[in-house]
Amino acid sequence: MAARSKARKRALDILFEAEIRGEPVLDLLSARTQEAELARAGDPPHPPLVPGYAAELVRGVHEHAAQIDALLSENAQGWTLDRMPAVDRNVLRIGAYELLWRDDVPDSVAISEAVVLAGQLSTDDSPSFVNGLLARLLELKPTLVL
Repeated sequence: MAARSKARKRALDILFEAEIRGEPVLDLLSARTQEAELARAGDPPHPPLVPGYAAELVRGVHEHAAQIDALLSENAQGWTLDRMPAVDRNVLRIGAYELLWRDDVPDSVAISEAVVLAGQLSTDDSPSFVNGLLARLLELKPTLVL
């Protein structure tokens, strides 16, 4: 698995955990980063590392959360954010962030990586749902004021 794919998975883990626990995401990111760094000096097993790109994704999703959630809500036909599985919701947040705010990530990569994560970790219908919603955001991208 490519380094950025692993980082996306780790970012998803942190976003999902923070949401489920009701904890501030940046506090959890800091805690998971510190735990992994401390454990590296000790004996295995240790918590998974938090790659730099994973931290960037978590911070980016957090920074743009209101805009991302508004865009997802407005364009998820027949779905509210609350009705979406938590995994899908957070995969979509990462995908939307990469699609709209990361110029170093090709649009097709942002979408395909989100679809892969949804396929690995969520329901059978999730990959097509994630693909459709992110494709809609891609169509709107030229008209969005971010």
